[in-house]
Amino acid sequence: MTDIHIRREGHVGRITLTRPKALNALGYQMALEVEKALDAWRDDDAVKLILLDAEGERAFCAGGDIQEMYDTAKAGDYEYGRTFWRDEYRMNAKMFEFPKPVVSLLQGFTMGGGVGIGCHGSHRVVCDSSRIAMPECGIGLIPDVGGTLILARAPGRLGEYIGMSGVQLGAADAIHAGFADYYIPQETWPDLITKLCETGDVATVDGAAQTAPEGSLMAHETTINRHFTGETALDILRNLQGDDGEFAQKTLKTLRRNSPLAVSATVELVHRARGAKGIRAALQQEYRFTHRAASDGDFIEGIRAQIIDKDRNPSWKHASVEDLSPVDVTKMLMPVPGIKVVFKGEEP
Repeated sequence: MTDIHIRREGHVGRITLTRPKALNALGYQMALEVEKALDAWRDDDAVKLILLDAEGERAFCAGGDIQEMYDTAKAGDYEYGRTFWRDEYRMNAKMFEFPKPVVSLLQGFTMGGGVGIGCHGSHRVVCDSSRIAMPECGIGLIPDVGGTLILARAPGRLGEYIGMSGVQLGAADAIHAGFADYYIPQETWPDLITKLCETGDVATVDGAAQTAPEGSLMAHETTINRHFTGETALDILRNLQGDDGEFAQKTLKTLRRNSPLAVSATVELVHRARGAKGIRAALQQEYRFTHRAASDGDFIEGIRAQIIDKDRNPSWKHASVEDLSPVDVTKMLMPVPGIKVVFKGEEP
């Protein structure tokens, strides 16, 4: 297919996203093709490692292609989106658990669904243009595609902050937060790719790595850890309200713009992921929310406001986090009755 180029070069199984004009947004068929490649290469001795990259300078993958999700959900058909998420999550799990090295080259934007394909490998490479984020709360979703597990494993309470706010992380911050492993200047990537294909030796990545220019996240880490320790989103907002500092007030304003339901569920999901045994448990929890996101949540309105009409003025189901009850979050995170097809029979 024209949106993705899958082939073998030397010792490497290569997956290249080829939709640069669409910021390499991940479509449903693209996700299925990635899964098919993972299945084919898993036990192929000729493939020593997998290399993920993308065409264009602006993005590795700026997220999932949600236009059809929106169109079908707006018409009252929620099954397309639910099927997309179930199949995408299965691919995310296989990427995370792949038994061979997976190298991903993450230039520009890597957000949402792009994190699911690019940030679960063993050797995640960023450069000066890299901007990694989980901005789902701004469209009425929660950080998914296994993102809650990455957030849960971030130092301190960075996971809650990154997931609730959707803040974009540069190279050093992405490495510090656990979304990436290596900083390698992008101009050296062609030589890196050539050597990997010729040798199949993933140590080539280690040899090319440099120290990333200083980021900005660590300067605020003490403040983040102090304010984001709350058990609920309301606790966190109250902590921020009591701090007159510029960073706290800017963060509070950002959180207030996002979906109150999604922000509140994100805190709970990150907390649950801290006790999860692996990515499949995290994905099961995420799917409970995304299964209901269009039918019972803010997804349709979030997409309308941010992407369709672009008025940036969503009318969320709840006016604020204060208007939520714990039951509202619980309902979104209950097991999905009758669904046993997410991971070959495991109940989500």
